[in-house]
Formats: sequence, C-alpha cells, structure tokens
Amino acid sequence: MPQTIITLATRGSGLYEFTREAQAFVRESGREEGLLTVFVRHTSCSLLVQENADPDVKHDLDRFFKRLVPPSTDPSMRWIVHTAEGPDDMPAHIKAALTQVSIGIPVAGGRLLLGTWQGLYLFEHRDRPHRREVVLHLSG
Repeated sequence: MPQTIITLATRGSGLYEFTREAQAFVRESGREEGLLTVFVRHTSCSLLVQENADPDVKHDLDRFFKRLVPPSTDPSMRWIVHTAEGPDDMPAHIKAALTQVSIGIPVAGGRLLLGTWQGLYLFEHRDRPHRREVVLHLSG
C-alpha cells in the first residue's frame, strides 16, 4: 500500500491547497482505483475539500472561522484556560475540532474523483507560520 508524508509550509492562518501534490502521489503510485486517505498530524490545523476556483471562498472561510472562534484575548473567550502557547492556540484547537483531520477521496482511472471546482486544503488555524505534515495513504 503506497504511503507518503508531504510537508506544507504555512504563512499563518488560511487555506493552503495541495491538490496537485496529492494527485501526483496517486499518479506515481500506478494505481488505477482505490481510496486516498489524507490525514494531518497536528491538532491546531485541519483538512477541507473546498472550492478552488474563486479565492474569495478561502478568504471568507478564514474570516468566518476567525469570527466564530476569536482569539482567547477576546472578551467572549474569557472562559478559555489553555493560553500557554498564545491567544490563537486554544481557538485553533477548537477550529480543528469543528472541521476534520482526515478525509477519504475515491480514486478511479488513476485520478482523484474530486468535483470540477473541488480542491484539497490544509486549513491553518494558527497565526504564525508552521510546517505541517500530511499523510497520504492509497489503499485499494
């Protein structure tokens, strides 16, 4: 069963597309059919399948989650206890809990069966840059 780990460098909060890297992994595996499991090895970021045509979608999603779960310095977040790693850390864990850390994508004809406007994204929830590891596992 082919498996690899890719590293994605983030520049702060936002969505980082890695559809090409995932498709290249599937193509290089030589498999025509299967299931690609994508798993992020961190607790303060997550994964999304989302529109990749209009960059406004990425912007609006990031802004929505920032409004939904503001930093721990926001008065509405006074209840947060975990603040040792900064005001964005616990909110990042909450955002990751609301989204997903693993996604399964069918593969047929040696290609990901994503829709026309769908792409794979790492959703970084921390404000500062990070290096994130994403596991790609193709079974079938």
